[in-house]
Amino acid sequence: MSELQIHCHDKDSTRVFYPQGFINAHTVHDFESSIQSAIEQGHFQILINCQSLSYINSSGLGVLMGVIEEIQENSGFLFLCNMNETVFHIFDTLGFTHLFQVFASEEEALSASRQPQNDEEPGDD
Repeated sequence: MSELQIHCHDKDSTRVFYPQGFINAHTVHDFESSIQSAIEQGHFQILINCQSLSYINSSGLGVLMGVIEEIQENSGFLFLCNMNETVFHIFDTLGFTHLFQVFASEEEALSASRQPQNDEEPGDD
């Protein structure tokens, strides 16, 4: 059975998650609980740093889809960064790179988080 560890830290006004391992049917509940807990605490600016994420399946993507509306309704965002080739390929193949803003580095994502958010959908530029 695969394992998942999730650490998080606040940087500026953004809650940054660091999942390490695999997000799959066995671990998705931990991932979902972490994200939901942040939202319940009023953290609507969320960055998921995927540097140590080895794999994410459809249940993990479902978690992201399940929270994005609430985050956006509260003037927040859900950014992703540091995806390895495998994780990026999963997101890209399923069209999630058009739904979520993906950054090469945490620094780029945090810089973008400081910019005023607008109502444009990612990819509309």
